[in-house]
Amino acid sequence: MRISLSVAVCVLAALPPVRAETPLALAELEAIHPSIDALYVDLHRNPELSRQEAKTAAKLATRLRELGYEVTERVGGHGVVGVLRNGNGPVLMIRTDLDALPIREATGLPYASTVEARNAAGETVPVMHACGHDVHMASWVGAATLLARDERASWRGTLVFIGQPAEEILNGAAAMIDDGLLTRFPKPDAILGLHVSSAIPAGQVGVPSGPASAASNGVDITIHGRGGHGAAPHLTVDPLLIAARTVVTLQTIVAREVNPLDPAVVTVGTFHAGTKRNIIADDATLQLTVRSYKPEVQQQLLGAIQRIAEGEAAAAGAPRKPEVRIDPAEASEVVVNDPALSARLEAALRRGLGDSNVVAHGPVMSSEDFGVFGRVAGVPSVQLRIGAPEPSAFAAARAAGRYPPGPHNSGFAPDRERVLRTGTAALTLSALELLGKP
Repeated sequence: MRISLSVAVCVLAALPPVRAETPLALAELEAIHPSIDALYVDLHRNPELSRQEAKTAAKLATRLRELGYEVTERVGGHGVVGVLRNGNGPVLMIRTDLDALPIREATGLPYASTVEARNAAGETVPVMHACGHDVHMASWVGAATLLARDERASWRGTLVFIGQPAEEILNGAAAMIDDGLLTRFPKPDAILGLHVSSAIPAGQVGVPSGPASAASNGVDITIHGRGGHGAAPHLTVDPLLIAARTVVTLQTIVAREVNPLDPAVVTVGTFHAGTKRNIIADDATLQLTVRSYKPEVQQQLLGAIQRIAEGEAAAAGAPRKPEVRIDPAEASEVVVNDPALSARLEAALRRGLGDSNVVAHGPVMSSEDFGVFGRVAGVPSVQLRIGAPEPSAFAAARAAGRYPPGPHNSGFAPDRERVLRTGTAALTLSALELLGKP
């Protein structure tokens, strides 16, 4: 039985204020929230690394099957595709990501992850949903649930819900496409996704227009020295010292070589060398992430990294040139939100959630492979931003000149009550805007 619009507004009291135009689909949100919340807690407590998302994918596949979707598993690895047909109309693809990060959780939450797993190198590492993919998945299931229930009377067309593996290593989207995502299943007319953000508080939705996430490359530098006893450094060529100087000099690329008007990042994420305090190692390895918004700037960054690594090694008398490797498996292009589609969704979200809860959100230097779907399919795509921090904590942090812990931080703890409701509502409202009408 349908719930009247006035009742819908009442049961949505826990959400941001709603407007009179709020679609009836959201009337069910409070009824399904306990199930979505339980799924979120389960996903958060049991994260899986990239390319290991078998149990996570199975949970999502089970949920979609129970809702009546035609489900295909193991698309491009552990990818999940659920199709729901509801007459003639547009085809809308809605994507979530599945994988977690090798981070030890330090949130203190009662459902905090204590999982450890073996990474691709065979090392045992802690695992945490530190990038909000658990939020994305739970909101995705919430929207899939609302759209599959009585509200099928409110739209026409085909929904294609995809659960993408390996986002954190930036190759899961390509793997799904290579496995026939756009040929084995209905080709979309538009693609929709979301991502948590620490730049806005929970309860708010940001709709970036145009460039939204940066291009990135992973770079590995191996510096070769000549090892020996720590008490006789004059008989060695110390690769740690060369690597340390390299780390510092790399920071001059953005500071002194790139046009200040062009966004760019060069971050050294890992530094590996040595086995014992009194042994000078033979080699040292650095791992970098490199990001920008222009192809020519990205090439400038990569070229400067090569030049600096070789220059520092030569200055120290290293026995041979360092190896500078650009990882082909960890690269992404710029994510661009289609401006016209962004404007349309922003208007729909303002009608549904209220003007104060839909805010401007500029581009970020984090990277995503979400944009691959729209580019290969040749259709417009938009990735929404969902505020994660608890509002009062967000306000206090901003008053102190900082932000609460955000994605890729061991203390990242979204305000789950607000963020799950808002994520589910945002995806549902956006889908109803884009699908056909009876």
